[in-house]
Amino acid sequence: MPLFDITILTDSWFLGKTRHNSHIEGIMQEDQLVQRALEKRGLKVRRINWDDPEVDWSETRYILFRSTWDYFERFPEFEHWLEGVKSLSSMLNPYKIIRWNLDKHYLLELAGKGIHIPPTRFMEQGEQKSLREFVEETSWNEIILKPVVSGAARHTYRFKPGESDQYEEIFHKMIQNEAMMIQEFQHQVPEKGELSFVVIGGRFTHAVLKKAKSGDFRVQDEFGGTLHSYDPSKEEIAFAEKVVSSCEEQALYARVDAVWDNQNQMAISELELIEPELWFRFNPDAAEKLADAFIRYDQ
Repeated sequence: MPLFDITILTDSWFLGKTRHNSHIEGIMQEDQLVQRALEKRGLKVRRINWDDPEVDWSETRYILFRSTWDYFERFPEFEHWLEGVKSLSSMLNPYKIIRWNLDKHYLLELAGKGIHIPPTRFMEQGEQKSLREFVEETSWNEIILKPVVSGAARHTYRFKPGESDQYEEIFHKMIQNEAMMIQEFQHQVPEKGELSFVVIGGRFTHAVLKKAKSGDFRVQDEFGGTLHSYDPSKEEIAFAEKVVSSCEEQALYARVDAVWDNQNQMAISELELIEPELWFRFNPDAAEKLADAFIRYDQ
């Protein structure tokens, strides 16, 4: 029999004893909330970094992805680890939708199911066309360029069509190794921000509003973004739950990031199913709901 019911995954940064700031302490607090909620239900739980070479993954029934936030900088290594572990332990969320969610091509599948997304074009790895050619094929007056496997705004650039030459070199370098995408910039993001809806067991639990600092468009806190409580409308909640229900398999937990587009309609910017920050510290009851959802899932 496995020694553990659940292993909570983090990365080594969030295990360091000497590195402390409000962000790190907040993440550690959230993981503790989840661990305590699971342990209250009689489960044996541990928390370790995903790349620990000493771990025998067959010793745990489930692995729960929480703060593995270095994976998109080490994607080949993470992908190799993922493939090796899938036969040793069950994953939460399930392996199939983790693989699907790693690559932002999933946006096209969601669009095919009636989920509204911003205008988007994908450029596949090895593409020979220039960035300028792709930009000229659109009628957008401002553009976002980013990789299809990314996080924390890695290599995310905003520019006008006439400025694409400034990004040609980085585009050419990156497209040799990974697929890229361009999207029409949504001009309400700097003003209104981005909404994040937390959905656990298919049901909405809470939401936050992320706002960029003045003069920027990136809402992540490492770029000066700020976090605010948000009380969504019934329509907004229904939108978020519909996005999650469109997945091929039921997600135990999900975060739906959405913006108001240039026509003032709600559009999904990202669906986070792997290791989204879920802000349990602002709603500790959601950690209890995650534990309850796991119990139902495991039955």
